[in-house]
Amino acid sequence: MAPLLDVHDLTIEFPQSRAGRAVSSSPVSSKPAPSKTAPVAAVRGLSFSIAAGEVLGLVGESGSGKSITSLALMGLLPPAASVSGDIVFQSGDEPPSRLTQLPPHKLRELRGSRIAMIFQEPMTALNPVMRVGEQIAEAVRAHHRVSKAEAWKRAVEGMRDVAISEPEQRAKSFPHQLSGGMRQRVMIAMAIVNRPQLLIADEPTTALDVTIQQQILDLLKDLRQKFGLAMLFISHDLAVVSHVADRVAVMYAGSLIELGTKADIFRSPAHPYTQGLLRAIPTLNTDRSKPLATIEGTVPSISSLPSGCRFEPRCSFRVPTCASDFPALVEISSGHWARCPVLNPPRTA
Repeated sequence: MAPLLDVHDLTIEFPQSRAGRAVSSSPVSSKPAPSKTAPVAAVRGLSFSIAAGEVLGLVGESGSGKSITSLALMGLLPPAASVSGDIVFQSGDEPPSRLTQLPPHKLRELRGSRIAMIFQEPMTALNPVMRVGEQIAEAVRAHHRVSKAEAWKRAVEGMRDVAISEPEQRAKSFPHQLSGGMRQRVMIAMAIVNRPQLLIADEPTTALDVTIQQQILDLLKDLRQKFGLAMLFISHDLAVVSHVADRVAVMYAGSLIELGTKADIFRSPAHPYTQGLLRAIPTLNTDRSKPLATIEGTVPSISSLPSGCRFEPRCSFRVPTCASDFPALVEISSGHWARCPVLNPPRTA
C-alpha cells in the first residue's frame, strides 16, 4: 500500500548575493540588484514517507531545515526558493498528487482541507483583529460552500473537539484575550476543522510551559486516534518527540542523517550526532556533580557547508575521508538508516 505522503530527494535552494545574503525577491528596489553566486541549499536530498495514521517525528537543531521542509510540503515557500525532487500525496482511491507540480489553485484546494499545519507561534499566526471563531469559520468556508451560520457552527464544534471550555463564548474572543495554551488549541482547531488526513505540527509546544505542553501533546494524541490523523511532528526536543512519534527522522544542516523507529533512535542510535543529542538530555540518573554533556561547536551556515560530512567538524569519530566525501545513507537494520560510514560501514556482498 502506498504511503500517504512520500518525499523523495527533496532539495530546496535559495539564491544569494556575492556578499552571502539571500537575494530579495521584491520587484521594486531603488538599488541595483546584487550580482548572484551559486544558490545555497537549505535542504538537500531529503527522503522520507508517512503512512496513513502514522506520526513521524522530525528532529534537529535550529537551522537544520525542519521548518523549511514543512513550508515546502504546504507550498508556502517564498518565490525565490527553488524546489526539486518529488512530494507525492496519496489520498484514498484518488490519483496521487505531486505537490511540487500542482498549479497554485489546486494546491490551495489541498492545503487546509487534506493537509493542514499548526504553526509554531499562534500569536503571530492568528489575526489579532478577528475573533478566533471567525478565523476558524473562514477556514471552513475556504473549502466548503456553506452559510456563515453553518461555518460558525462548525468552528464552535472544532473548538469543542480541542477541549476548549464554553466554546460558544470563547469563539467570540480575540487572540489577545486568550492564554497561550488556549491560542494553541485554537490553532489546532483551525487545522482539524476540515478533517485533514495529514497534520503538520511545527514546534507546537515550544512556547508553552511544561504543564500546558503535556496537555497539548495529550490532545494531539487523542485527535490522532479520534480522526485517524497522520502527523509530521517537528521539534528540536527529543523528549517531546519520544512521547508522540512512531518513527523519527533526524536532520542536520539540511540533510537527513538518521531515520528509524522510535526504538531504533532512542535505544540504539547509529549516528554520532543522534548519540550526542541523547547524551545531552538530563535524566533522573544524571550525575549532578558533573557538567551536562554537550556537542562541541555549532551548526554550520548553509552558505559555508563542509564539502564532506556536514557533521565532520564536530565529530569525535571523524576520519580523513569524512572531510571530503559526503556519506550515503546506510541501512543498518530493517527500516533503520544512518549516514555515517565510520560507525556503520556499507555492507559488501
